Parts: sequence; C-alpha cells; structure tokens
Amino acid sequence: MTSPLLQVACSLIGWFSLYGSFCHLNKNRSYEWNCRIVTVIHGFLIISLSAYVGFIDGPWPFTHPGSLNTALQVQVLCLTLGYFIFDLCWCVYFQTERLLMLVHHLLSILGIHMALILGESATEVNAVLFGSEITNPFLQARWFLREMGHYHSFLGDLVDFLFVALFTSVRIGVGANLLYCELVSPTPRWFVKVGGVAMYIVSWVFMISIWRFAWRKSVLKYQAWQGRGKRISNRQGNNHIKTK
Repeated sequence: MTSPLLQVACSLIGWFSLYGSFCHLNKNRSYEWNCRIVTVIHGFLIISLSAYVGFIDGPWPFTHPGSLNTALQVQVLCLTLGYFIFDLCWCVYFQTERLLMLVHHLLSILGIHMALILGESATEVNAVLFGSEITNPFLQARWFLREMGHYHSFLGDLVDFLFVALFTSVRIGVGANLLYCELVSPTPRWFVKVGGVAMYIVSWVFMISIWRFAWRKSVLKYQAWQGRGKRISNRQGNNHIKTK
C-alpha cells in the first residue's frame, strides 16, 4: 500500500490543482468563490466516504474506539488531511477566517495526523469527520445564496433551519454520545481522548454562536411578521373609514 505521507502529498497537490483549475475557469469569480466550490466537493466526497467507512465497512465507532486502522480508513484520512492543509493555507494567506475556525482546522489536522502516526483510532476520527462535514454543504449554501442575492428567501430560511438542526443533533447530540464512548473505553490513548474533548469544546463554542444567530434571526422574522400584520390592520381600518 502507498505510504500515508505520499497519499497526503498527492491529496494536497490534487486540492491545490482543483482550486487552480476553478480559478482559471471562473476568472470572473472571486478567489473565495472558487475555494468554496472546492470545499463543497470535499464535503460531499468525505461525507460519502466516511459514511461508508463508519456504517458499512466498519468497525462501528461507538463500540470499537481506538481500534487499529483499516486501509480504507487511512485512505480517507489522507484524502481529507490534504484538504485541511490546503484550506488552512488558503485561510491564513487570505485572512478570511476568525481564530476559532483556524483552531478547528489545526485540531482536525493534528487529530488526523495522530491517528495516522499511531496506526489506530481512525475509527472515531472518521466518525468525527462525518459529523463535522455533514453540516458543511448547508454552510456553503448559505454563503452562495448570500453572494447571489437569494439568501433572504424561503430557500435561505430552509438552509438555515437544516444547518442549525443538523449541527445541534449531530455535532452536539451524537457527538456527546461518541465522546462518552471514547472516554469510558480503555482502548484509546489518553491524549486521543483529550483531543476528542478539545474538538467537542470547539463544537460547543460554534453552537453558542449559531444559537445566538438563530435567535436574532427568529426575533427579526417575528418583528417583521408583526409589522406586516399591523400594516394590514391599518389599511383595513382606513378602507373601512373611507367606505363610511
């Protein structure tokens, strides 16, 4: 089997090449637009691969944390490690992300690298990847809708709802169960468990920001609905006075 280092190098070159191709084809679009297209492709690819690894190929992460890595798990981790290195370099160069997102990328890189070096725990790392990436398409859809001027619509509201619902249920709800299984199992190394706790804390920091956003948007929607209701009542009242 090809060494993990070579696989990561090929993955990194592949993601940079894909990004360069989009920049060449979409010269009228911004660099961020093309980078986010690459992000969407990575998201759908890793969701599919990590789902197959976790639900079909196995082993099951809730019962076998810390187990030895399989060849397929290594390939998936190498593929996504190359992407995270590419995306981190892009974010640092263009300075588009806040510190929290950079910390998330660094923790992801360290976690994947650790699983590859140890030759174990790819099972739970792969599960974390699935939980992290399953919300990514909706996050990117919000950005593209905003760029195209279609965010303030029913479609934008639907994307926001699905994003918040998936983040809360999968990354916080299912993630808590996975972290519990990781902590109570005697198999994973202690520093792997510490890494899992760190990733879950980052998810909660994201979750607090997302809930605040959802609350503000809900309040604004409610106020706009109230305002429309008052305007309709005023018009009906004025029409009633005129008819008299």
